[in-house]
Amino acid sequence: MSGGQEGTGHASQRSRPPGSDERRKGRLVCALEMEMTKRAISKVDCGNYDGLVHRNGGDSAEVSVPVSLPGKRGTQMEGDDLYRLRDRKFLLEDKKRLCALSLGSALLGILLMILHTEMCPLFYKPGTDIALIINCSITLSTGCLLIFIIAFHYKDIRLFIIDHNQVDWRIAMTSHRVFLITLELLACAIHPVGTYWEVGLHGNSSFSPPLCDSNHHNTALANLELLLSVLMFLRLYLVHRAVLLHSKVLLSASYRSIGSLNNINFTFRFVLKVLMNKYPARTLLVFILFFWLTASWMLTLCERQTAGSTDHMETALWLIAITFLTVGYGDVAPKTPCGKSVCLFTGVMGVACTAMLVAVVTKKLALNKGEKHVHFFMLDIQISKGIRHAAANVLRECWLLHRANLTKGTRGEHRRHQRCLLEAIRVFRHLRLKQRKLRDYVSEMVDLPKMQMIMCDLSANWNNSYRELEQRILSMEQKLEELSRSFQETSKLLSQVLRHRNQEIR
Repeated sequence: MSGGQEGTGHASQRSRPPGSDERRKGRLVCALEMEMTKRAISKVDCGNYDGLVHRNGGDSAEVSVPVSLPGKRGTQMEGDDLYRLRDRKFLLEDKKRLCALSLGSALLGILLMILHTEMCPLFYKPGTDIALIINCSITLSTGCLLIFIIAFHYKDIRLFIIDHNQVDWRIAMTSHRVFLITLELLACAIHPVGTYWEVGLHGNSSFSPPLCDSNHHNTALANLELLLSVLMFLRLYLVHRAVLLHSKVLLSASYRSIGSLNNINFTFRFVLKVLMNKYPARTLLVFILFFWLTASWMLTLCERQTAGSTDHMETALWLIAITFLTVGYGDVAPKTPCGKSVCLFTGVMGVACTAMLVAVVTKKLALNKGEKHVHFFMLDIQISKGIRHAAANVLRECWLLHRANLTKGTRGEHRRHQRCLLEAIRVFRHLRLKQRKLRDYVSEMVDLPKMQMIMCDLSANWNNSYRELEQRILSMEQKLEELSRSFQETSKLLSQVLRHRNQEIR
């Protein structure tokens, strides 16, 4: 039996294909490589996301799904990844919601500050608590804003922990992140507090707010109230974060996938470029109008302590407009350092917006590729016609000059024909030079898609011709083989015939 089993085993080994063992070994090696690749991909994706999160300021939305093999271990890892993706989705939605609430609180505080400033001295009277109530509302909105910002960064840190495989939260608290959070909290905590100081100084609420009384005894307090009111506009930096988190570019999975493959950072700069390319006029108009109204009101606030004409809104609108357009008639000028700073910043922003407006108008007025081809083709036809007419004029003037020489006309007629001939030659040379410049310019406009299509057609033709040549060579080889076989058969027949004759002769 043992011998039979050995014989059967040897027979099965003989019947097994020679490469089966190698295939089994190759499958095992491939499975091990896939397992190692899965782990490497998960690490690489987390590393890439780390760099992307740091570049985007924690406002990106990239998803990396590692490759997994079938089995219990792979199923458990896939379940963990699904839980991570679900938590990540919820955190991104929370960040968007907190960003919207932060922007709303910031705008509410700014509107209350404007209301507080514009209501005096019409409605504020000694003995009323309106100023204190509005200031308390501003402080309350500021507190809510700080809470929303802290919650936003808390969600951002949790998102960092999920993206980096549950690392310690202290790793996310880098010095750069701590500095940015601190700076953001300080910028959002600024709001006017002069009303509280007045209440503390007087011990009651029978007072005029610092910005309402131009002859206030404490000028330093009024200047501080003015500075804090102007610096509240620093909260508008939240607009760029809201635009980034609520943009269709970041919410689109196709944008994110193609951008990650091309190493594109989804920052506010990228979103602004997309908006300027899609809606250039609308984007510039909204920005210019918002900046014009904001700068005008800030100028009236700065000039309110002086008895000048710039403390009125209509005059401030005129001054900001002529400063933004870099005209500067000189009929109105700011008097306070704060007003001068606002006008200086307005002039700088006006130059920048003018440059962007010129770029947008130039892009709109530029011809596209099809229009350029049609325009240059028609110009070439017109110049060719002009060259033919100029050549005909040269020949005509040469004939007229030759006829004047034969008929021995007057010298004045001879000079006139010479002058006309030289003018015709000049026009002919000028048109030839113009045609050469036009063709040089057209040759510089290389149409890359068209060149690519031409090269693809050429390569396809070369491949077809190469295949036809190969087929012809193969057919020639077959014919040569047939000829060689026929020659061999003929030689055999000849040898047999010769042998037969030799035998008969003998």
